[in-house]
Amino acid sequence: MTGIVILVVVLLAATSFGLWRRRADGRMRDMTAGRPIPVADDDGEVGMDEADGETLDERALGVPLGAEATLVQFSTAFCQPCRATRRILDEVAAMVEGVVHVEIDAEAHLDLVRHLDIRRTPTVLILDSDGVIRKRASGLPRKVDVIAAVGAVTGPASPSQ
Repeated sequence: MTGIVILVVVLLAATSFGLWRRRADGRMRDMTAGRPIPVADDDGEVGMDEADGETLDERALGVPLGAEATLVQFSTAFCQPCRATRRILDEVAAMVEGVVHVEIDAEAHLDLVRHLDIRRTPTVLILDSDGVIRKRASGLPRKVDVIAAVGAVTGPASPSQ
C-alpha cells in the first residue's frame, strides 16, 4: 500500500512540474527597472537600490546594437529548439526596421552566461536601443510574443516593406 501512495505522489509531482514547465516555457518576462538589487556604497555598506536593468554593449555582443532593438539569443550546438528560435528571431528582425538578431554560443561565452544567469538554451534577451535588457525568455518563444515584446520595447513601429 505504501508503494502505491509513493507512486501516486511522484506522478502528481511530475505532472505538476510538467504543466508548470509547459506554461512557463518561452514566455517573455519583463526585466525593467524597479527591481531591488544589493548595492555597496563608498563606505562598503550594502543596501538595496532599484536597478535600471542590466546593460550589454557592442563589446560584450561582438556586433553593433540595433537602432531600435537587439534580439540576443544564447544557443548551443546540439540544441534543437535553438534552430526554431533562430528562424523566429531572424523573421522578426527582418520585419521590423532597426532590429538586429545576434546569436551567441553559450559554450564559448561562459563568463557572459554566468553573469547573466543563463540556465538553459535557448534564452532570448530583448535589448532596447541603449543595450538595456528589457525582456527575457527561456525556451522556445512564440513568434507573436516576440513581436509583441519588440513592440513594447521600441514603441509603435511599422513593419519594413
